[in-house]
Amino acid sequence: MKKLTTLVFAALIAVTLSMPAWSQATTGSNTQTKTAPAKQDSKQNKKEAKAKKQAKKKADKDTKKDAKKK
Repeated sequence: MKKLTTLVFAALIAVTLSMPAWSQATTGSNTQTKTAPAKQDSKQNKKEAKAKKQAKKKADKDTKKDAKKK
């Protein structure tokens, strides 16, 4: 009876550790946290690039206006 109890207990531990949802270390947590900041940085860089482009466009437009006035 003691051998049967040990075998059942060992089988339960093996099944528990083989299931990703039940094990202590999940596989999805490490990859998901790294991608979120990269996306935010990318969005921030795009906004800055757009603002620079608009500022340059406005500056070019102003210089053209000034050149026409002279």
